[in-house]
Amino acid sequence: MVVTVNKIIPFSTVDGPGNRTAIFLQGCNMNCLYCHNPETRGKCVHCGTCINSCPTGALSFEGQKVVYNSTKCIHCDRCINVCPHDSSPKTLDMTPEQVWQKVENQIPFIRGITVSGGECTLYPEFLTELFTLAQAHGLSTLIDSNGTLDFEQYPDLLAVTDGVMLDIKAGNSEEHKRVTGWDNSLVLKNARFLASKAKLYEVRTVVSPGLFDAEQTIIQTGDMLSGFLSLRPIRYKLISYRPIGVRQQYKDTLKIPAREQMEYYARLLAAKGFKDIIII
Repeated sequence: MVVTVNKIIPFSTVDGPGNRTAIFLQGCNMNCLYCHNPETRGKCVHCGTCINSCPTGALSFEGQKVVYNSTKCIHCDRCINVCPHDSSPKTLDMTPEQVWQKVENQIPFIRGITVSGGECTLYPEFLTELFTLAQAHGLSTLIDSNGTLDFEQYPDLLAVTDGVMLDIKAGNSEEHKRVTGWDNSLVLKNARFLASKAKLYEVRTVVSPGLFDAEQTIIQTGDMLSGFLSLRPIRYKLISYRPIGVRQQYKDTLKIPAREQMEYYARLLAAKGFKDIIII
């Protein structure tokens, strides 16, 4: 079983509790207008656009494929900034065992692993195998997801998953479809199901004024999940949109929320019983 891996961050303190290894898989089924890592969305088609942008010659053509030489790379990201396919020439195809070999070097220094993307739940069997290896070595396992996998249909994956970090992009279905290209019915079903099984670690909403009704989304999500807080505390992360890393066509059209507005949303959640609320 092989998936395309965008990158592996050995030590991360922002992808779940404690120090963790974060694995980013390539490919996403949503098209979020504010996507902050669009280079993880598509697969490389070996068009070669990136080659001339590389200042160190780390990219070249061999046959009909773009080849990446990591020893020459200075990580300037010019290649992903010019890619017309929301991809990266620096990805690797890896099995769960190969990813685990990268993870186990950090075992004395990490609490667990988090797999993100792209959208990592496009590869549920891969996650199940990787998480089984991680839990056998005492590491916790988290999924960072947009909620488009019906988790109820994957009990084997859920059994080896300690928690899910779930994006709720918009509470209204039509707004969600406009922001992401997807209806949100499965996302909301997953939120309720995961919370009922004490598997919902974190909910996140990115706020950009005028893009969708953030206040109604936060109120609706808070009402939906407040009854499950006694089973497991659920962190709510309120994320301010920032024009960093986003695609150029959206950079100047989306707005940054005021800090006061984000604090108001946090108070709404606190009134519904949420204790762990983070504004970033």
